[in-house]
Amino acid sequence: MNLSNLSILGLASDRLQWLSARQKVTSENIANAATPNYKARDVSSFETMLSGELSRGTGLVTTHDKHLTGVANVTPGVRTMDDRNATSSTLDGNTVNLEEQSVRAAEISDQYRMAAQLYRKSYDLLTMAVTGNR
Repeated sequence: MNLSNLSILGLASDRLQWLSARQKVTSENIANAATPNYKARDVSSFETMLSGELSRGTGLVTTHDKHLTGVANVTPGVRTMDDRNATSSTLDGNTVNLEEQSVRAAEISDQYRMAAQLYRKSYDLLTMAVTGNR
């Protein structure tokens, strides 16, 4: 049985994927905090992912099923873009603010934990409904 077809489990799963992609981009920002001319990045909103506006990959157009798309390790529906909140820049042109990125990483971690708990509780409720056991 594919549990992602159930709305609450599918939504929690999508949220976990989006948060994972956002944490990856935040980690890259922190890793490049001392790189000259590096621009802080973020991902498209979760609402954009759910609406399906970005459902098609941003990779190369393929003309055959066996062609590679040119996109590696990309979460479907999530686009990486310049961080609109990164307004200040250092003398070397870097826009990463380590304090902001650290706070963002902590918020993402909390949100991930909450979504994982929601997924687990929903699964437990489904199991209990089907089996009758706690």
